[in-house]
Amino acid sequence: MLAVVACGTGTGAPEDGMLRVIIRAGPASFDPRIGTDEGSQRVHQLIYDHLLTIDDELRVVAEPPALALRLETPDALTYIVHLRRGVRFHDGHELTARDVVYTFGSFLDPAFVSPRKGAYRMLASVHALDAYTVEFTLREPFGSFPIQLVMPVVPEGAGDSLRTFPIGTGPYRFVRYAPDEEVVLSAFEGYWDGLPQNSGVLLRVIPDETMRGLELRKGSADLTINDAPPDIAHALEKDGLTVAEALGVDYTYIGLNMRDPALKDKRVRHAIGYAVDRQAIVDHLRRGLARPAVGVLPPVAWAFEPNVHQFTHDPERARRLLDEAGYPDPDGAGPLPRLRLSLRTSTDEFYRLQAAVIQENLRLIGIEVEVRSYEFATFYADVLSGNVQMYTLQWVGVTDPDMLRRLYHSEQVPPVGFNRIYYGNLDVDRLIDLATTASTDEERRKYYSEVQKLVAEDAPYISLWYKTNIAVARPNVTGIRLSPQATFATLKDVRKDGT
Repeated sequence: MLAVVACGTGTGAPEDGMLRVIIRAGPASFDPRIGTDEGSQRVHQLIYDHLLTIDDELRVVAEPPALALRLETPDALTYIVHLRRGVRFHDGHELTARDVVYTFGSFLDPAFVSPRKGAYRMLASVHALDAYTVEFTLREPFGSFPIQLVMPVVPEGAGDSLRTFPIGTGPYRFVRYAPDEEVVLSAFEGYWDGLPQNSGVLLRVIPDETMRGLELRKGSADLTINDAPPDIAHALEKDGLTVAEALGVDYTYIGLNMRDPALKDKRVRHAIGYAVDRQAIVDHLRRGLARPAVGVLPPVAWAFEPNVHQFTHDPERARRLLDEAGYPDPDGAGPLPRLRLSLRTSTDEFYRLQAAVIQENLRLIGIEVEVRSYEFATFYADVLSGNVQMYTLQWVGVTDPDMLRRLYHSEQVPPVGFNRIYYGNLDVDRLIDLATTASTDEERRKYYSEVQKLVAEDAPYISLWYKTNIAVARPNVTGIRLSPQATFATLKDVRKDGT
């Protein structure tokens, strides 16, 4: 009944032309300058357009649906964006440079609170050169700055109103939100990049994965993207639903605390790497909907370096490494372990099962692992504070090689950055610093390539897998295209034919 009522609001479009899309979590904020959670970003992708966008090789480009017509870099400190003309917000007024200056100027305002502000630490100023041209000036060279321009643009002076009633230039306009239940959006008839192929999108919030599958099976929902676990997706495909797949960028790993007396020994870290059967996790737990990973940058990324150290499943080699590290088997084939470690993870069912596989893999080489699972907030707080030995987590939506700096530079330990494993390598720091100030992608690639080789050899992370993006849809839903980031912006081209 909720779906019928929602689809009858707004433009009065017929219910059978509206896509009913299941999501596992609702948005925390409709203001894209503030909301960084997955639920918020999915809504942002439908309501707003980004200044720049990312192509399928994860390069930053000024191509539709970007608001920028082109980007110029006259020198290492200056970026000039030329805007498309005739782009209109949902309330009818035209987008101009003033809206762009307002959006990015928010991050320079000391009174504005946002978790995104740290990404703009290099930005000195932003101002309009004319009605359709914006100049960004940096404090110092920063080759990855364009990725910060992949940001939705909000209307000038919007203020706090965006948190509850968003107005953007995207393919869908906001109708209403029932917290923890649904977000209703209608197709924006004035959208500059072509009218959507559907009358609107109804995002239904269903946290329980089993219920998500049931709603798709009985036809009360049309589509879900990356919110159907592999087992459920497999069962739905057998029931006649359509499953679309594409290479993704999400990266799952084991983090190893480099301050731990045992884990600071590279031989122990390598032993763990050779012990874990990543292919078994991919084949059985993920039902093939993943690929074994080699590093945080995905293979589709332009700066990805394939020629790095990679772990194979080799338990015997792992045992020899533990012997060399001073952890001999105390009783041969007996039950006593060489070493005891703890592994923390969330209470999510998949990650608990994955932790059990890792626990068994390590037991077979003589490492006894205590698995501790916690609600995510508690688990994540322990990771941030360094109160862990080993943990499993996932980096979502990695697009730019600057992520290597945020993860592995010794100056990026919490709370400044994401170096939560307290990794330090002076050569890595030097190469990252050179890449950060490099003026061309060719230079950046050269330095980042060496960084990836050194980090893979040091193994502060044990790479597990890259996620395969999957969309599960009713048979009458067509036009699905999954980008590497699985952006919801592509829903614009999806249509539903009959019932």
